[in-house]
Amino acid sequence: MQLRMRLCVAATVLGLLVQVSPALGQQPASPSDAQEAMVHLAQAVRKQIVTNTQYGVFDFIHFAIKGNTVILRGQASRPTLKSSLESSIKRIDGVKSVVNEIEVLPLSPNDDRIRSAVYAAIYGYGPLQRYTSNRGPGARMGNNSVARRAGGITNDPPFGWHAIHIIVKNGNVTLEGVVDNSGDLAMAGIRANMVSGVFSVDNQLQVAGKE
Repeated sequence: MQLRMRLCVAATVLGLLVQVSPALGQQPASPSDAQEAMVHLAQAVRKQIVTNTQYGVFDFIHFAIKGNTVILRGQASRPTLKSSLESSIKRIDGVKSVVNEIEVLPLSPNDDRIRSAVYAAIYGYGPLQRYTSNRGPGARMGNNSVARRAGGITNDPPFGWHAIHIIVKNGNVTLEGVVDNSGDLAMAGIRANMVSGVFSVDNQLQVAGKE
């Protein structure tokens, strides 16, 4: 039996494929009990992702659950996020193994510059500012801190909740997340395309309430 769910991680759509299979030698649980247990497990995995202090606007993580195995997928801007998530999810009750397929994005000063510029282009635009909790003076550039000036925005990403995640790899931008309407979806893509040095924009944003 398979159960398909859609979960939001910081307004990011997660694809969750759940395969329920009772352990050998045990009486199979009822479908409702098995599904409820799987939902609780999915919620626990989700919590580990959204509460990880390293998970932010430049990362996009999704996962699948097959039996007692959690499969992590997506992109991480920093390698420490990949290892941190694997470690924390392994400790969840009911998880026997973790298959970590998270891609660590390449270290690139040019990609770092693009992240900062696309962030400013999207979240510095008035109609799209409601998709972040990072508002106020300095928010357009993600608060231009000393650490960011020294090490780049990837090592010091903006704080807060962001509905639109910005994934940059070798000059190519992918937008992930959920927005309220098709107009905002299109505008986010247009704003990202305006940034100098961006080779392509793959707009994977979803409209809330639509598949």
